[in-house]
Amino acid sequence: MISQLLLVFIIEYGEDHDFYNQFNGLDNIKYAIIAYVNNSNKPVGCGGFRKFNDESVELKRMYVKSSYRRFGIAGKILSSLEIWAKEKGFKKCIMETGNRQIEALKFYQKSGYQRIANYGPYTQISNSNCFEKIL
Repeated sequence: MISQLLLVFIIEYGEDHDFYNQFNGLDNIKYAIIAYVNNSNKPVGCGGFRKFNDESVELKRMYVKSSYRRFGIAGKILSSLEIWAKEKGFKKCIMETGNRQIEALKFYQKSGYQRIANYGPYTQISNSNCFEKIL
């Protein structure tokens, strides 16, 4: 699943992918969800989060295969991650996505995420869009 996401990023971002990839390792993602369709062993989507600070988690690696989009899978993954983060005692979710991820930008705004100043490694990156949602 993640390898398919990486391929999408390589195609979309070309040489910039190597720069962004340094912030997107899987080592620190302690919580993850993989979505399957119809009780099959066929994964169609994923998402995860990692602790950002004492009150926030950072959403990472949200992805749904293109042929399974528009069926509400991303929304279910996102809401499950938000519930999980809240159960773990976190107060908000933050996340970053690139300018070229038009569908993702619309999705997060529709899901109640508000644009914030770029944070952490994205502070000086003009292609980055950072968001947060209070849980």
